[in-house]
Amino acid sequence: MRGGYIAGGTPNFSNSVPPVMPTLTELRVRAAKAAEKPYKLYDERGLFMLVTTAGGRLWRFKYRAGGVEKLLSLGAYPDVSLKRAREKR
Repeated sequence: MRGGYIAGGTPNFSNSVPPVMPTLTELRVRAAKAAEKPYKLYDERGLFMLVTTAGGRLWRFKYRAGGVEKLLSLGAYPDVSLKRAREKR
């Protein structure tokens, strides 16, 4: 199989469709702990939480304007809740 097609010409969309990512929940946000390396917890439409090695939980919003990728800081958790970060997005 090459090019997303099964022999016989039938399209195979199972590999070309990205998996559905679950949105964050308040429980998952609260449970986020520091790790050896910083990591991201993704929500939807460019919103994510950056968990730092020191344990900081920072809201970030990645978007494109005029073809250029931008990154906006929305605040730190718990000062900015999940609901408020989504509103700011």
